[in-house]
Amino acid sequence: MKVRPGDFSGAGLFNRHRRRREPMRYLLFYKPYGVLSTFTDPEGRPTLSQFVNVPEQVYAAGRLDMDSEGLLFLTNDGLVNHRLTHPRYKLPKTYLVQVEGVPTPEALQALRQGVMVKGRRTAPAEVEYLPIPPSLPPRPRPVTPHGPTAWLRIMLHEGRKRQIRHMTAAVGLPTLRLVRVAIGPLHLGTLAPGEWRDLTADELRALKRVLRLVP
Repeated sequence: MKVRPGDFSGAGLFNRHRRRREPMRYLLFYKPYGVLSTFTDPEGRPTLSQFVNVPEQVYAAGRLDMDSEGLLFLTNDGLVNHRLTHPRYKLPKTYLVQVEGVPTPEALQALRQGVMVKGRRTAPAEVEYLPIPPSLPPRPRPVTPHGPTAWLRIMLHEGRKRQIRHMTAAVGLPTLRLVRVAIGPLHLGTLAPGEWRDLTADELRALKRVLRLVP
């Protein structure tokens, strides 16, 4: 199988001399449910290549699980990718989360303070109960809860594998649907599932500022 450079991340994985001939691209993409965060898959599952077709070799900065939805940032700028995914910069990521069950004040406080996941306590998070469900596109495979559900807005400052799903499960609230709506200063906005666009000049400037790449 030919490996596409876009399936890797990190500042050192690309030939920078070759890359200088290629314009820098910075894209926001609404990853649909059931799509991998890579451009290739040996098992033939849906990938980013079915939605993002640009001449530059962009790659995702960070991942979303196949069963998660929402904002992905793609770029061919290795330095931006490296800083965006490096824990030193602690770029917050915001999610809308549908859970099964009704959250108690104690459960919400536990999520805010940190819960034990695989022997380690999660970092403090910002957690808000949403009394009115957010307006989101329908999911291709509808959620099938076995009881009442609720929506939360969760902002994380760390990125562990399937972290939100583990966190909500730890307080008895299994995650049913997970949609990322923001990465630092970048927001999903009016994008629909499967759509992408280039960052505006203001968005790129704001991103580079929080990544300490510009004053």
